[in-house]
Amino acid sequence: MDVSYKKIWKILIDKEMKKKDLQEAAGVSWASISKLSKNENVSMDVLGKICTALDCNIGDIVEFIKEDQ
Repeated sequence: MDVSYKKIWKILIDKEMKKKDLQEAAGVSWASISKLSKNENVSMDVLGKICTALDCNIGDIVEFIKEDQ
């Protein structure tokens, strides 16, 4: 199952934030932001910090996509 973080970028647009703003607000590394941009796996700790910074729930930023078999 693949993961998509497209919802994060939509929230950032709505809040008029840039990726750098999210990095600073959430206190995560730039490497984590890069992984999110590439839809790569990140830790639950990172996702939790982002949810706190954006005042949202995990379902608001992460979407699971079924792989075609």
